[in-house]
Amino acid sequence: MTLTSFGPANRIARTPETHPLTWRLRDDAEPVWFDEYVSKDGYAAARKAFADLSQDDIVQTVKDSGLKGRGGAGFPTGVKWGLMPKDESMNIRYLLCNADEMEPNTWKDRMLMEQLPHLLIEGMLISARALKAYRGYIFLRGEYVTAAKHLNRAVEEAKAAGLLGKNILGSGFDFELFVHTGAGRYICGEETALINSLEGRRANPRSKPPFPAAVGVWGKPTCVNNVETLCNVPAIVGNGVDWYKSLAREGSEDHGTKLMGFSGKVKNPGLWELPFGIPARELFEDYAGGMRDGFKLKCWQPGGAGTGFLLPEHLDAQMYAGGIGKVGTRMGTGLAMAVDDKVNMVSLLRNMEEFFSRESCGFCTPCRDGLPWSVKLLRALENGQGQQGDIETLLGLVGFLGPGKTFCAHAPGAVEPLGSAIKYFRPEFEAGIAANSGLRPDLARPITVGA
Repeated sequence: MTLTSFGPANRIARTPETHPLTWRLRDDAEPVWFDEYVSKDGYAAARKAFADLSQDDIVQTVKDSGLKGRGGAGFPTGVKWGLMPKDESMNIRYLLCNADEMEPNTWKDRMLMEQLPHLLIEGMLISARALKAYRGYIFLRGEYVTAAKHLNRAVEEAKAAGLLGKNILGSGFDFELFVHTGAGRYICGEETALINSLEGRRANPRSKPPFPAAVGVWGKPTCVNNVETLCNVPAIVGNGVDWYKSLAREGSEDHGTKLMGFSGKVKNPGLWELPFGIPARELFEDYAGGMRDGFKLKCWQPGGAGTGFLLPEHLDAQMYAGGIGKVGTRMGTGLAMAVDDKVNMVSLLRNMEEFFSRESCGFCTPCRDGLPWSVKLLRALENGQGQQGDIETLLGLVGFLGPGKTFCAHAPGAVEPLGSAIKYFRPEFEAGIAANSGLRPDLARPITVGA
């Protein structure tokens, strides 16, 4: 993977003032271990948090900063922290790091864990202090073998330095941290499915309420945050709220910076730390270099496979939640994918829906039965064997599997790209309907929402 600096053509260097997440990265992409991390002001924010700030001060600072979750949902982090119980008698609390990065086309957390493992540990240490959590777990995607190796070494280095374990920095606060590798399930990105898996149960989402802040892992108050989210905490505590808010571009309602990227047939696929509010066109043209010679941009997804497709004219949208929302989809993880003019949208969607269907936990009927149904119809259209009513059935499934219709957000994310693809490229789907075909015999009529 590639990480380039803050400016086009690498003209602007990464600095602590502009790149809170990535300024410590080495040019050779080797991990930044403890001694080097400390030499680059590592754990200075943690020392400040323990010496100068109360636990409530840390929570309020993060809340005032406007930091939002970086895993895709974008929920305000300080608000989430504020949901943890204030009752001091509830002294067993957990902090979980969601590192189950299985969203197709997303690899930002992997880069942070492999190259800056101590940044995540420092972020978790400060967060645990604020939440009064005595134990933390990094729930890591099992395929991230290198990340697991680097995180475990960094945990041992932090223990040896007295930054994990008992009586940290003489404060009387204890915090143990463990790296837990999962079995490889996309659904574990949903926080309650992650909790079930950590407990050794089947990775099904839980009914909410109660929310994890009240009843989480092993029935105790629990906070779950994404890797990139936690990695923002040291800079916010160290540099202050006003500085953090100043990083975003004018017009952005989200604050700070974001790891963004572009993949596909672009000249310079990669990952960059950029301010919220940057136009997608700048990300695509100045950083990703536009399309390779011989390819044209057909459409793009702004933030992972679970976000809707957009057209080239939508590249003027600003990269923040509200900016992408204005053009009809979600910011998601912020790692975009360019689809070139040689890609058949029916084949692309069949591939995507196969993934989402396979990764369903199977708990609720719309997801368990609806996603395989979409794969069956898309495969028929891909092979030129579609029948009249198939497209209407797919659109009906988009409605039935949409937000609020299923137990968790897996199915809504799965069908969002399907609905947008049919909206913008319906002729490609219609081309898969066999000549003189009739209504499918297994359907009395095409399904419609509300029928």
